[in-house]
Amino acid sequence: MEIARPRRSALYVPASSARAIEKARSLSADVIILDLEDAVSPEAKPSARNAAIAAVKRGGFGHREVVIRTNGLDTPWGSEDLAAAAQASPDAILVPKVSNACDIARYDVATSAAPRKTRLWSMIETASAVFHLWDIAASAKTTRLSAWVMGVNDLAGEMRTNETPARDAMLPILTLAVAAARAHQLVVLDGVHNDIENLETLAQVCRQGADLGFDGKTLIHPKHLEICNAAFSPSSDELAWSNNVIDAFAAPESVGKGVLRVEGKMVERLHLAQAMRLVAIDRSIRYINYASN
Repeated sequence: MEIARPRRSALYVPASSARAIEKARSLSADVIILDLEDAVSPEAKPSARNAAIAAVKRGGFGHREVVIRTNGLDTPWGSEDLAAAAQASPDAILVPKVSNACDIARYDVATSAAPRKTRLWSMIETASAVFHLWDIAASAKTTRLSAWVMGVNDLAGEMRTNETPARDAMLPILTLAVAAARAHQLVVLDGVHNDIENLETLAQVCRQGADLGFDGKTLIHPKHLEICNAAFSPSSDELAWSNNVIDAFAAPESVGKGVLRVEGKMVERLHLAQAMRLVAIDRSIRYINYASN
């Protein structure tokens, strides 16, 4: 996993829309997900597949990671989607409806023709997956799995829960998913915000996701990008604190010490690792912003 690579925002783009794909090449998303699944009607799926493959091969997405979300292996389109995506060599292939580690193994085999740089991402969107989070995450050791994407809409539908702004019913699952992902060095992205025009609630949910430990959030509309990127970027206060922690451990008098006092707070070497990660993320974001201007 590239811990310093920002994945603050991952925008779903329907692969059936040439206009949306072209626009995505200039948006401020860190990740573009060319969607062959939920965003595409059954009759349009074959042509959407062709469009996604053509878009990846053409390139022009700049710093953005390009991911193809396929249909599942248990659908009429899944096998062809996976074979075509593997040949196109995107940054990652996102697969749906994973319920256990055996599903990851099946998808790993189905994408074996892809170059090693093409990673496997999986949706976490079934009730069954919730009870197999550890095993699914552990499969990263033997497969190309490197990231999870929370599918909160599918989870809520299967569980018959109400989707409230505070996401009360989802919080235990979101927390467990982050813990399992971190234990196995996976990137983990929060689910989408459905209320497109309610930007105030979007900001609250993004902040909640960042507080829970997510690397970023999946989005369904470009107007959500600015708020999402801000929420998952290190703040000036966080960066100031991080630099103070780094400086404190770098001081000659701190050599060999595992615990220090910084600004009246106890800090350990785990805090140093966190500080170094935040500074590295900020450096990457600054480079992206510079390169985009």
